[in-house]
Amino acid sequence: MKTYSQMCSKTLQCLRNYSSTKPITYFTTPIYYVNAEPHIGHLYSSVIADASQRWTKLINKHAKVKFSTGTDEHGTKIQQAAKAHNRTLNGYCGDISSKYRNLADNFSVEYTDFIRTSDERHKKTVQNFWVSLAKKGLIYKSTYRGWYCVPDETFLSDSQLTEVTKDGKQIMISTESKHPVEWSEEPNYIFKLSSFRDDLVYWLKQNEKVVIPQKFHKILLDLINTDDALADISVSRPSSRVHWGIPVPNDEEQTVYVWLDALVNYLTVAGYSQVPDAQFKQSWPPDVQVIGKDILKFHGIYWPAFLIAADLEPPRTILCHSHWTVDGEKMSKSKGNVVNPFEKSDIFTKDGLRYFLLKEGVNHSDGNYSNTKVIRMLNAELADTLGNLLSRCCGNNLNPNQVIPKIDQEVFNRIASMEVTKKLICNLEQLPEVCLKHYNEFNFYKGTDAIIATLHSANLFFETLKPWELKKASETLADLQVVLHLAMEALRITGILLQPSIPNISRTLLDKLNVNESERYFVDTTVLSWKNDKFQTRNLGSEKAVLFKRIIVEDCKVRKAKKG
Repeated sequence: MKTYSQMCSKTLQCLRNYSSTKPITYFTTPIYYVNAEPHIGHLYSSVIADASQRWTKLINKHAKVKFSTGTDEHGTKIQQAAKAHNRTLNGYCGDISSKYRNLADNFSVEYTDFIRTSDERHKKTVQNFWVSLAKKGLIYKSTYRGWYCVPDETFLSDSQLTEVTKDGKQIMISTESKHPVEWSEEPNYIFKLSSFRDDLVYWLKQNEKVVIPQKFHKILLDLINTDDALADISVSRPSSRVHWGIPVPNDEEQTVYVWLDALVNYLTVAGYSQVPDAQFKQSWPPDVQVIGKDILKFHGIYWPAFLIAADLEPPRTILCHSHWTVDGEKMSKSKGNVVNPFEKSDIFTKDGLRYFLLKEGVNHSDGNYSNTKVIRMLNAELADTLGNLLSRCCGNNLNPNQVIPKIDQEVFNRIASMEVTKKLICNLEQLPEVCLKHYNEFNFYKGTDAIIATLHSANLFFETLKPWELKKASETLADLQVVLHLAMEALRITGILLQPSIPNISRTLLDKLNVNESERYFVDTTVLSWKNDKFQTRNLGSEKAVLFKRIIVEDCKVRKAKKG
């Protein structure tokens, strides 16, 4: 069999050309395991994927995007969870899956496909994919012996185990997850993972940005080079033990291993068949696959190996993010500190929670959630810095005509010579390229930092020019118009660039500024109004716009203030 590295050495340029012309950009979140309800870690995965696909559409108004999310519903843990809740498997999975769909819907995650592994279409795809691998002789049946971790749904090697004492007995646990393991010997189908070490190394080394951040790229390379990481892996379980799953083709006594089943969801969404057709090729391979670091091995080793084995191109980019702690501690049910995003959105709003996660989240390191931190950030940045500037510009006292005024060029030139104005103009001129760089690298927090810095300079400009003083005399009304114009131009540019993070607040802001829907793209941030001699006075939107109401802490209870 020709290796992937041999194939790529001849066709890599072809694949790159294909990449540039592929008509659909394909984004994915991980599919979420329905053994538990959603928490902020799940929301972060969805939101960073959503921000990325929104950014793609922002920089290319003609972009076609496929964006999938969904739920992983098979396996031993689900059997146990359904039994513990005294529910049928279908009923239990349906209820939890609906909560993940609601998570996406409520937080404006614009998916195009919500996939469930219990869907009939997915069952068909998994079985077709299995047959494709089996025909190549890459799956064989054998007795599999090893330490099995039920909570992690995986066999573990000796190097992944730790012996500990519990209740006076010596037991083995997973070194990484700390979950107990049990010795298992059973008939399984085995995938020849060991045949793909060179291919995986080549895949990782031919593009260092195929897995980002770089620390996770290095982790994968180091893992692949360990002795047992690329041992052949079990890809089925006896149906007598794991009956809740997809049957192995032509062998009802075996169920497809939950991780092979789950990973194939991305193929299901793309419309995979054993002979990939034109429709499938429009979106394959995935351009950006967002995952958490706990599933890096499955997506960074098993997944590309399965795809290479099936003669399919692996994902272009795997964006791996770290986890969330709560007040500096690991989030866990036992500690009672799992953060429910639905409950928190009642306090902080849906866009507010999106904003915090994308501003605080740093992919290469764990983020830390605390109510105090959220309140301080949202009050300071969304209420005071962004919302208050819009309120002042649109107030009837300063802007009785409710317009973005045309400006006198001579007056503008005079005000533009002031240091505070130079700083604002410099920030506005540089901001689009700064955001382009950081957003393209999925560092939304860095782009947002630059946006807030620009808004700070706009607020300083506003305070320094004292428009409430300028309105008092007819000879300074032209100065007032320049101040209002520049401040609202800063709001327009930042509003466009904030759309990936806070789409609803941005929409309210841009509607108030009466920005046409067709003029809310990245290219529009590079066209500055004060350089447009054809700019005419534009009416503001008629609807009252309160971008974000301040959050007040009173008597140790959090409530939203009546006024922003």
